[in-house]
Amino acid sequence: MGALTRRLPGGSTVHIEDIQDQVELALMRAGEHKVARAYVLYREQRTRERAEKTPAAPKKAHRISISCADGSTRPLDVARLQRLMAEACRGLEAVDGQAVLDDTYRNLFDGVKEADVSQALVMSARALIEQDPAYGLVAARLLLDILRREALEFLGMAMGVETQADLAERYGDYFTAYIKRATDLELLDRRLAQYDLECLGTALEPERDLAFTYLGLQTLYDRYFIHSTHGVHFELPQAFFMRVAMGLAMNELDREERAIEFYRLLSSFDFMSSTPTLFNSDTPRPQLSSCYLTTVPDDLDGVYKCHQGQRLVIQVRGRTRQRLDPGAGHRRPHQRHQRQESGRGALPQGRQRYGGSGKPMLCAGHHCLYHRWTPSH
Repeated sequence: MGALTRRLPGGSTVHIEDIQDQVELALMRAGEHKVARAYVLYREQRTRERAEKTPAAPKKAHRISISCADGSTRPLDVARLQRLMAEACRGLEAVDGQAVLDDTYRNLFDGVKEADVSQALVMSARALIEQDPAYGLVAARLLLDILRREALEFLGMAMGVETQADLAERYGDYFTAYIKRATDLELLDRRLAQYDLECLGTALEPERDLAFTYLGLQTLYDRYFIHSTHGVHFELPQAFFMRVAMGLAMNELDREERAIEFYRLLSSFDFMSSTPTLFNSDTPRPQLSSCYLTTVPDDLDGVYKCHQGQRLVIQVRGRTRQRLDPGAGHRRPHQRHQRQESGRGALPQGRQRYGGSGKPMLCAGHHCLYHRWTPSH
């Protein structure tokens, strides 16, 4: 529900296409690729059926009026849509930008909200991905326009920036403003001010924003980009990669040079850090590790101390795996004598992990203490 309502102003309703978009994303992320493909094909078939029953788009689409956020109305800026589409299709010979525009016009109506116009463009491009995967790049570039406007409006820099080409000339200025606002909001580490932000801003490569596919960019927006307490995302892709790189280079002697080196590696997709690094790099709690292996002593006192440490790690997005008994390969044999319970162990205990509840158990004879240990696979 959060993904559906995040960008909705008060009083708006959720469109059925938005719900279907989230279903499709959920299927892909869950690895249900066959089901997702069948679902996409079904949606495309229904789109064609609706298109056959829908009258052709009006020849004078500029007569459509749109509602702005401040309550005013103005004519649809057809020229801007055409510039966006031309930029989104640049270098992609197999796509038809006019087909995307025509489908968008069919879905617009007089009084449509300004934000919905951009979303309609993205949806029209997404509907054609099944025909040619290149439309995934088109959809991503159109989605980038939504992200760009959201970020720049939050920072007060939207004036005069209509396309990615316009932003390319000001990406360095945006990056400096983004870092300052994020540190003021305590979303990023204040030590970032120690960097030469002008040098790092100059090293940004805005054209790499155009390399994303739709699902990749949407996932970054939904899960990784930092946002204000009101849910406004103001982190753009190249700023995101540079922020992660700055966190990795924080303790380097020549940190600007190393940050740029890390940034180029990440933004080219030649290497990608793990999720905890992408989430937390340069934040006030810069937890960069994802997994921990801990050794659990063979007594209840040690078990509970280890369990306490595990809970502290998990609260900052880490995952843990426990190995019982010190020493590699050291196991408590089946039927081993238990001094504390005057019985014998019911389970061989060695490389094991916590069960669903995360609470431990020791078995002695026929007595089971606390919760159950489950062997790892």
